[in-house]
This record gives sequence, structure tokens and C-alpha cells, in this order.
Amino acid sequence: MLLNFYKYQGTGNDFVIIDNRDLSFPKNKTQLVSFLCDRKFGVGADGLILLENDEATDFKMVYYNSDGKQSTMCGNGGRCIVAFAKHLELISDETSFEAVDGLHKAKIEGNVVSLQMQDVDSIIEKSNSLFLNTGSPHHVQAVTDVKNFDVRKEGERLRYGVYGKEGSNINFVQKIAENSFYVRTYERGVEDETLSCGTGVTAVALAMHHAGQANKDAVSITTPGGQLKVHFTKSETKEGYNEIWLTGAAQLVFKGEIDVEA
Repeated sequence: MLLNFYKYQGTGNDFVIIDNRDLSFPKNKTQLVSFLCDRKFGVGADGLILLENDEATDFKMVYYNSDGKQSTMCGNGGRCIVAFAKHLELISDETSFEAVDGLHKAKIEGNVVSLQMQDVDSIIEKSNSLFLNTGSPHHVQAVTDVKNFDVRKEGERLRYGVYGKEGSNINFVQKIAENSFYVRTYERGVEDETLSCGTGVTAVALAMHHAGQANKDAVSITTPGGQLKVHFTKSETKEGYNEIWLTGAAQLVFKGEIDVEA
């Protein structure tokens, strides 16, 4: 089977994206997804995204981690599929789409995509970390020298040792200026550090505001792959946040075709 694909990246978080409106992609073939994401034998990506039709919105996003398994929400992937939908001329400058965690709205201007994330109802405080779900589960932990921190070793230990088989994404964060932080993330499903994680960046911004380390409703995040911004509103009636928007660049890297077994 000759498969047409597009490669997108959002702050270094990269994805194989396929137009699957005709439902021709064999979604039950885990090994095919992991092959396409393989950086030696396939296209190479942190995850694979299918764009499909949806009756109530402009399109549906189906997301797989690079291990080939369907996963929870991916923020950078959400921004990339919006850019892809614009490339296909399915949308103009605003859109709504369905993902695994529900409805999302987005805006696009040039290559900058702002994605509305799901509301966060609560943040769990632990002894030296915070835990919250921003469409995917995230552990947020402050460290003193994040650039030299062993993210893979410690991230793997926490991902399995603390959160068990289901696991959690693990974020290590250091404050670098007022309302500005540097973040490195170990992603479950990828089972390694990625250059950026959209739901992780969102989790860090909210966690740092909750902890009093940020004092504004707009937080700048630096990742190894680039810059992102998170805007939000503190809930007045509950311990949480709403109107959460993740903003950053999303770009087409290349497109092509690959011969795979159907």
C-alpha cells in the first residue's frame, strides 16, 4: 500500500500526519504506526496523527504515540493538525475539532497556532511535586539545574516507579525569569525525552501559578525545541483553571509517500 503522509513539527515535537477522511488507514495495526514513527526504518516522529471527518466539528483528531498505541491528548499535535487542516483548506483562521479528551477550539495566524485546552479542575500537591491532568497526566517537579539534569533516567524511574503501568508524563522545570520557565519532559509512550510537550508545558504553567512561582495569567515556557506561551484564567468557584490557551509555531517539514504492508 502506497501511503501519503505529511511531517509536521511544533517546537521540535514532530508528527506523521495522515489525511484519513476516507478511513483507509489500518488503525488496528500497531506495528505499522510504530514503524512509521521509527527514526531509522520509517519516517520518524514522536507520534502519528490521523485527520478524520466529524459530524459536529470541522474534523476529528486521532493520536498515537510512537509505540503504536492510541494515547491521550497531545497539545503540540493538536496545534500541528490545525495547521494541517488549514493546509488542506478545511478551515480558515478559526476552527473546532474533536479529540480523545473532547472538543477543542483553535486559532491560526501564519504558522502560529493557539489551541484551547481542557479546563483543569484540580492540582494535587505532593511532597516535592505537583500532579494534574491537562488532557494527559503530568507530574511537575522543580529542579535547580534543568539543562544538565538526567531527564531520561529520572523520568523513567518516576514514570514507572511512582505511577505504575499506566504511567504519567514527567516534567522537570526551572524558573529562569519572572513568569518564565525552562522545561524538559519525559513522555510516556515515547519512553524518552522529547524536545517539547504541549500538554506538559500547559501543566507546568498552571502548576507554577498554583505554587506561587508565577503571578500573571500568561506564562512563557522555553523547551529544548523552542518557545511556547500559555494563557489561562483562574477559576473563581473551584480550585482549578479555565480558558487555557497554548500558543506557538506549527510547521510543515515535508510531505511524501511510503510503501507499507496493508
